[in-house]
Amino acid sequence: MANIYNKPGFDFSNVIRNSFLEAKGIPLPKATSTGTTIVGCLYKDGVVLGADTRATSGPIVADKNCEKIHYIAENIRCCGAGTAADTEFTTALISSNIALHALQTGRIPRVVTAMTMLKQMLFRYQGHIGAALVLGGVDETGPNLFTVAPHGSTDKLPYVTMGSGSLAAMAIFETEWQAGLERDAAVDLVSKAIQAGIFNDLGSGSNVDVCIITKDRTEMLRNYLTPNEKVEKEKRYKFSRGTTDWKRDREIVRSLVVHEETRPIAAGDDTMDTS
Repeated sequence: MANIYNKPGFDFSNVIRNSFLEAKGIPLPKATSTGTTIVGCLYKDGVVLGADTRATSGPIVADKNCEKIHYIAENIRCCGAGTAADTEFTTALISSNIALHALQTGRIPRVVTAMTMLKQMLFRYQGHIGAALVLGGVDETGPNLFTVAPHGSTDKLPYVTMGSGSLAAMAIFETEWQAGLERDAAVDLVSKAIQAGIFNDLGSGSNVDVCIITKDRTEMLRNYLTPNEKVEKEKRYKFSRGTTDWKRDREIVRSLVVHEETRPIAAGDDTMDTS
């Protein structure tokens, strides 16, 4: 008898079905991608993370203001790039496991613990989970900043970028980052790096989200900058009622019809009307 309960973890049982439908010419729905520019950098007192807010589905902007900085623990946050559903549910799962770990050990969770959980999970699925992550936080060892690639490889660096706009953002960091930055300087630098991705990468856009993590508190600045607000149109195209009077112009319109002929078709007459 088949097990009626779902197995834990991700379920890939529909892969064969989807391949069969695709072979029959039925287009499969596209996964929503975050496109994305996500960054992080260390500063004197902690970590600053940043992300844009555009989510895309192919060439379509699916969401102009999605949140890409995910909660892991009070002292840990994670930015996600790649497939939106994968980043959201992966971070939610690790956040749950970190909470259980904290309850079991009775200690504030370390950033390296979350990083290890993420890398082991992503490596297990060999890149089929499209989540590229920037993980940052502050624990008893100090500020920590990691990147986690979809296949499970990780980096520990003082400033990092991920996503389709990562090259533009990295150019800003390589030029302007310095060790021991003050809080405001670090926030401005992260904002500038995200804006470089927004204005130079089609997959990134809309607003700038920033998160500042220190040993005492975590501050989430949602829509810290909104560089793409809609401006008012220079001209309006609303016409007042009665601008085009159909009753008065009806005979003029009819006079434009040169010739009109209606010919009924008798039963059994299949010939084409060529008049």
